[in-house]
Amino acid sequence: MDQAVKPAPIEVGAQRRSRTPLIEVDGLNLWYDEKQALIDVAFDLYRNEILAFIGPSGCGKTTALKCLNRMHDDVRGVRIEGRILMEGDDIHDPDVDPPLHRRRFGWVAQKPNPFPSSIYDNVAYGARLHGLVDGPDQTDELVERCLRQVRLWDEVKDDLHRKQGADLSGGQQQRLCIARALSTRPEVLLMDEPTGSIDPITAAAVEDLLVEFKEQCAIVLITHSMMEARRIADRVAFFDFGRLVEIGPTDEIFMRPRSPRCAAFIKGRFG
Repeated sequence: MDQAVKPAPIEVGAQRRSRTPLIEVDGLNLWYDEKQALIDVAFDLYRNEILAFIGPSGCGKTTALKCLNRMHDDVRGVRIEGRILMEGDDIHDPDVDPPLHRRRFGWVAQKPNPFPSSIYDNVAYGARLHGLVDGPDQTDELVERCLRQVRLWDEVKDDLHRKQGADLSGGQQQRLCIARALSTRPEVLLMDEPTGSIDPITAAAVEDLLVEFKEQCAIVLITHSMMEARRIADRVAFFDFGRLVEIGPTDEIFMRPRSPRCAAFIKGRFG
């Protein structure tokens, strides 16, 4: 692709601009050594919304997601240009402490990755690390609250200290990882195909949870399921060849896509 051509993403539903974004991404470019993975990516993220990233494998979705909480900082050979603002502040400003910035985010991967510790300690770890709880009573309360939020409390309450996270079923492990992400009270929840490796019944339960969670934080979700994006996302961003090609309200993107590549992807013609 000719990198000299820098088209802006097609944006529909521009009336959203009257709202103040939580995060603003502008002119984001990223290279892995000599390979450019992101090309002039630009989008806003708003509070209390689910923004779904869709597009074919290898198109830059996960790379863009990891830029938001600076997960590329320690990756050798990565070079980033452009600007990412969070509440108006440049996240790469020298005065920004990366660990404190990352504390504003929760992360959930495609495959459940519980820590090699008890169910209780999996949930309590982040809150303890960041000093969000003071003593066992507050910690007990936080663990119970987070496990109740993901509908896991009744299933594990008798085994909190006896079982490790890895002892749970796949679906339970993923819900545990979501509870762990919520324990630090994130402003943004970043999710890389969170239902991609769990059974359909649990996936449907996770989708319901995400719709509830957007009342307390913004959510950026990568999904390869067009049905999932259509069910739960407020807006959709279509990536292709490292570019953000089109972004807008979910119904607009699915019913009236403006770019031929987006229309073809949604119809399953490639991907």
